Amino acid sequence: MRFCSAATAAAARQAQSAGVAPNAVNELDCNGWSNKYGTVKKEAGALCADAVRFVKGTAKGFVDNGWSVGHDEPGIRFLSGTPGSGNTMTYYLKLPVDPAAAPTLSGSVTDYGELSLGVWFGLAMCDPDSYPQNPCKPDSDSNISSPSNPDDAGDAVMELQIYPPGYTPFPDAPSCSVTKWCAALTIDSLECSFADTYCNPNCIEPVNQAFLQTNGVPTGPPGPQLADLASLLPNAHTLLMSQGDVLQLSLTDPSQGFTAAIHDLTTGQTGWMTASAKNGFMNTSISTCNGTPFTFHAEFSTASAGNQVPWAADLVGGPLQVQEIGHSEVCSSLTNQDPVRTADPDGTSFVDNDVYDTCVGGSEGTMAGMGPCAQKGSGIACRNALTQGRYGPTGCPSAYADTGLHCEFANGYCFPEGSRSILIGGVNAVAWSDDNQCFSDRWQNGNLAFNGVSYQPWAWPNGSPDRPTPFEYVGPFLANGQPYPQIQFETDISGSATLCNPGDGRGCVIPPISTHFYPYWSLSSQSSALGSKLTSCAWNFGGSLPDTVENLGADEQYGPADLSRYAGTNLGQVMTNPEFAGDCAGASYG
Repeated sequence: MRFCSAATAAAARQAQSAGVAPNAVNELDCNGWSNKYGTVKKEAGALCADAVRFVKGTAKGFVDNGWSVGHDEPGIRFLSGTPGSGNTMTYYLKLPVDPAAAPTLSGSVTDYGELSLGVWFGLAMCDPDSYPQNPCKPDSDSNISSPSNPDDAGDAVMELQIYPPGYTPFPDAPSCSVTKWCAALTIDSLECSFADTYCNPNCIEPVNQAFLQTNGVPTGPPGPQLADLASLLPNAHTLLMSQGDVLQLSLTDPSQGFTAAIHDLTTGQTGWMTASAKNGFMNTSISTCNGTPFTFHAEFSTASAGNQVPWAADLVGGPLQVQEIGHSEVCSSLTNQDPVRTADPDGTSFVDNDVYDTCVGGSEGTMAGMGPCAQKGSGIACRNALTQGRYGPTGCPSAYADTGLHCEFANGYCFPEGSRSILIGGVNAVAWSDDNQCFSDRWQNGNLAFNGVSYQPWAWPNGSPDRPTPFEYVGPFLANGQPYPQIQFETDISGSATLCNPGDGRGCVIPPISTHFYPYWSLSSQSSALGSKLTSCAWNFGGSLPDTVENLGADEQYGPADLSRYAGTNLGQVMTNPEFAGDCAGASYG
């Protein structure tokens, strides 16, 4: 489309000097609640880094201009004291394959896009213009990373996000393609001072985002100030990967800037992105929200336990592998139309009218679906808002979505099954949804009544042809090819649980109160296609499979609430990496 190249050229001209003023619509607050600016990607922070706020030295769930923005991100943290382990690593992956049959309302058939909005691989980045607004030395363990220390280095969260197919287009849905996977390099910063004494309400969580490209050139401006529709629309050079492809994923930090690359071993294609000023990446001024062209680098040398981003709910420091869940409700029908409409400063428009707020039947059972929401006085009032109850979903204490409460105020964004017509730049295009799907990311961040597809044991890979195959991976591996010796499991779901008491940890349990299942990590016999000689096992997520070797305690792996740091995160003990021990030890390991 013509507007893509025009927007990119305009961004390049503006970025020649420091202090780039923001466009009216941008990605300066990826949660979508900026007081001043509109947002390009129409989701309430579903793909943002999960932040915490500090109240009198205690970490609590983050609230962005009155809106709760926490969400559900179970993960595995990999630990090593080897120099370079905090900035250079390689994984091998095998992408899931969805069933041949379409997903069903009953859940007898599911696809991966119902289970997870995206899978991501995280690291800490230096950003002196991020919380708490201090200098940061790249690739160095000299950086202070303590929530209680005002001299903590300014840092950001890098997520290499990989998106499943089936739900397009990316500006208001989570997929690049109806049938293929894609990936993007994102870097989230936090525009707050130490202890959150001041956060700029216009640009609280700016995000840089760019797809991995076969030519390494962003589709549009990745910087928060200038991000536009082109930034969120794949083009002919976007790396698209087929279901079942085997990938080599590399994270490196050369002088040109932090670089994420995926080499598709099945097709021979490679896509990459470098987070450099040359490519249009920027950091953000806390005082003005203006951008400065900036080349990002990893923060730490090693993946030691103490190296972390203090403002993040997840223990991002060295490698962290995460599944983004809690964003799927399948419906017999949809009601309460809630169109998505936006425009770039040059007048380029995006219109998706066939979008809804409320799920009827399906995951909601016999309950009335949540929503719609509408302006009422000075707030946003919603019908049928629910939250976590002791025996299942229960009524939210307030109908107002902008109260910071952990409630599910509406089911949207919801998309009808099959194709629908949209407009991009005044040109007709076709969008697609594999089923009547609600993503719970318009009026809050996630399925906070905990009754969606992610929390059902029957939904996850189990070896049946009616379930997707697992997201399978081995590693990460150090630059010298050796594995990371230790791991630690975590999840931040308790930060979104109404019945979790962040003061003493009561009710901060896995599975959450009122649910009977929470997906967990396990090790299964490795697909020979992954090719690792160091281990006979591969990581997968959801539950046990027919070839599972070790379930690692199932939900017990997540541990109790982390009262020493943030009770919204459940944190397991540091343990020897089981992928390279016991029944999983490879023939050449040792």
